Amino acid sequence: MKFFLLSDNVDTLTGMRLAGIKGIVVHEKDEILAALHEACSSKDIGVLLVTELLAEKIPEEIKTLRLDMTGPIVTIVPDRHGERRRSDYITNYIKESIGLKI
Repeated sequence: MKFFLLSDNVDTLTGMRLAGIKGIVVHEKDEILAALHEACSSKDIGVLLVTELLAEKIPEEIKTLRLDMTGPIVTIVPDRHGERRRSDYITNYIKESIGLKI
């Protein structure tokens, strides 16, 4: 099982390559979808890392892939600029999911 990165910048890809993770840099929605489809059709890739900016451009596709049990595990990672989500992301997610305020 291998990791693969879909990134929107070269710096994040370079950092992941230092850790032994291969990947590709894409920017436009059609490029992203083509790379996503190719990565998901590969039997070698077990974990697909996607930078937050790319995930924001294709939210429905990411959601569909995360629910699909036959493809790779899709994980959204921050890029070189840091995390884009709000600081209370986890708390808000729990509140929206199950209705409990923590």
